[in-house]
Amino acid sequence: MYAWLYRRLPGPTPLRILLVLVLLAAAFLLLMEVVFPAVESLMPYSDVSVDPVAAPRPAT
Repeated sequence: MYAWLYRRLPGPTPLRILLVLVLLAAAFLLLMEVVFPAVESLMPYSDVSVDPVAAPRPAT
């Protein structure tokens, strides 16, 4: 899949590497800003709380 994408990118090798980095950054940003917040409420571990009685006391 990555080889197919790399062969389809225009330009010489340095430009292709730059384009791959830009595409990776765009995919990362899309996941962090759109996808993960949208599915956060569907995850079973999103409602986390700490019981104050079970929490260890700080040493004096």
